[in-house]
Amino acid sequence: MPKIGPRWKVQFKRKREGKTDYRRRLRLLRSGRPRLVTRISLKHVIAQFVRATPSGDLTLASAHSKELEKLGWKGYTANTPAAYLVGLLCGYRALKTGMKECALDLGRYNPVSQAKVFAVLKGALDAGLQIPHGEGVLPSDERIRGEHIAKYATKLKEENEKMYRARFSAYLQRGLTPEQLPQHFNEIKRAIVTQFGG
Repeated sequence: MPKIGPRWKVQFKRKREGKTDYRRRLRLLRSGRPRLVTRISLKHVIAQFVRATPSGDLTLASAHSKELEKLGWKGYTANTPAAYLVGLLCGYRALKTGMKECALDLGRYNPVSQAKVFAVLKGALDAGLQIPHGEGVLPSDERIRGEHIAKYATKLKEENEKMYRARFSAYLQRGLTPEQLPQHFNEIKRAIVTQFGG
C-alpha cells in the first residue's frame, strides 16, 4: 500500500500506466530537436517526426507500413525490411518539410542492437537526415534486405513443406515466395527513392 499523507502526490496517468518516461522525454525536449518517434505493433510499423510545442506535439511528417502496400510491397508489414522502408519513406517526407536533424525517441522500448526501431533509424539516415546514434545498434544490410528470412524459408521448405506453407501463408497468398524477399525489397526501395527522393 503506497504511503499517503500531506506531501503525497498523484503521478501522471501515463506514468502510472507505464506509457511515458517523463525524465527521458524532458531530456529529448531540452535538446531542441524534433523527435523521430517509432512505434511497432504486431502488424505494423509507424514512424513520425514530431516537434513539441506549448499547445502539444505537432507531427511534421509520418509514414505507416500500410502505405507500403500501395507501393507494391507484398511482404509482412512489421518485419525488419518493412521497418527500414517506413523509416526511408518518412525520412524523405521530413526532408521536404525542411528538417535536417532530429533525435530518436524510443519511448518505453529498451534499446537492443539490431532491433526494428533501429531499422527505422537506418532508413531515416539513408534518406539524408542527421540523427545521433551509435554504429553498433544499426542492423546489418543483409538483415535489412530480409536475407535472414529468405534463408530460414529455404531451410524450412527443405525440411518440412507443410510447415513452410503454414508459416509463410500470407506471403504466398500475396504472390511472393519468401526466398525472393531480398530482391522484392530492393524493388520497393528503388520505387521509394524514385518517387519521394527527388
